Order: sequence, then structure tokens, then C-alpha cells
Amino acid sequence: MTGTLDVINGGPRLLRAGQQEIAAAAEGFHWPENPEFYYRFGVRRNPRTLAGITDDGRLLLVAVDGRRPGWSVGASFEESAAVMAALGTRDALNLDGGGSTGMTLGSGLVSRPSDATGERPIADALVIAPQR
Repeated sequence: MTGTLDVINGGPRLLRAGQQEIAAAAEGFHWPENPEFYYRFGVRRNPRTLAGITDDGRLLLVAVDGRRPGWSVGASFEESAAVMAALGTRDALNLDGGGSTGMTLGSGLVSRPSDATGERPIADALVIAPQR
């Protein structure tokens, strides 16, 4: 294989062409049979992991800490969209959130995970590494 293929999923979309466009229902994040799910997931403030692309093609990855009054209470989907717009992204989406949100640079943790025990052991990560 001469190239690589990387796939990542997330959702819902937060911005499209610089405008807030939270496509929660179309993307399966709003369940009519359980309206509480969307309220707890998207309306309430939670820790968030966000990604966005700027007009000049830069990728921005953002971790919003949460569930730590006095430090950060997190963000709703609408607030997350506003953060990404303020950072200059034209297209953005929510990747994950809650206790799974964490960010490291090199070997150092730069976010404050919301779980009382610290970093949550998870089986996946988005890793950005220099090409060799």
C-alpha cells in the first residue's frame, strides 16, 4: 500500500461553512423515543472533544474540560459551536465527551479529566504524529 487511510467518527456536526449547524437529529443523536438522551448529551454542559478545519486548512483539536466547578463546567453543543467559530474554524464537529475527554502534548496531560480517578482507561485515541 502506498498511502494510508485513516477513519474517525464523531458527531454531531457543529459548524458548516462557518455557520452553526447542529445536525443532531439527522445524524442519529436525537432519539424521539428517548428525548432525555439528547438533553443529557447535547443541551447540558459536558466535557467535550472537538475538531475543526479553518479556511486555510489547519486542523484544530480542542478539549473542553468539565464537571469541575471552579475550573470548568463543560459546554453544550451550541456553546461548543461558538467556541469553534471563535477559534476560526469553518467546519467543526463533536468527537466525544465526558470522561473520555483528555488531551496530551508529548507525554504531558494538558487537560483535567472529569473522572474523580483521573484519566479514564479507554481503548481508542486520536494520535497526531510527525511523518518520518
